[in-house]
Amino acid sequence: MPKAKGKTRRQKFGYNVNRKRLNRNARRKAAPRIECSHIRHAWDHTKSVRQNLAEMGLAMDPNKAVPLRKRKVKAMEVDTEERPKDLVRKPYVVNDLEAEASLPEKKGNTLSRDLIDYVHYMVENHGEDYKVSSTCQEEHLGLWGKHTGLSQPGLQLSRKREEKV
Repeated sequence: MPKAKGKTRRQKFGYNVNRKRLNRNARRKAAPRIECSHIRHAWDHTKSVRQNLAEMGLAMDPNKAVPLRKRKVKAMEVDTEERPKDLVRKPYVVNDLEAEASLPEKKGNTLSRDLIDYVHYMVENHGEDYKVSSTCQEEHLGLWGKHTGLSQPGLQLSRKREEKV
């Protein structure tokens, strides 16, 4: 399909654009967002992932952090060579993570406060009489009163059965 006339223009170099800032912002936008706020605030964008985690006292690869030692028959004292420990420059990150992990977990599998209050109210008023509490529930919530004309067919059948018994 032909292009519209007069819509093509030559690309010109923008001299007034700060290229260093442009590249830095593009790098930051391309990098993924770190969910953990402690790590995100201590992160240095000029360093690699391995260097950042080593400064925080965290491990990039757990297999290299805690290697499995192969059992030898007898190791000579000359052969045992200790690796130099990495210097932890930001120990507060690990301390904050440990403090956050040691907090008790909030239970999220409970019922809503309104429902708990409503059940408490029903038990206080009616005790173990569930039949009365169910009719009270219908009146309280206004679900199937006379103004709705008993629009629930299942409820109509159950009431007819109750009347017969």
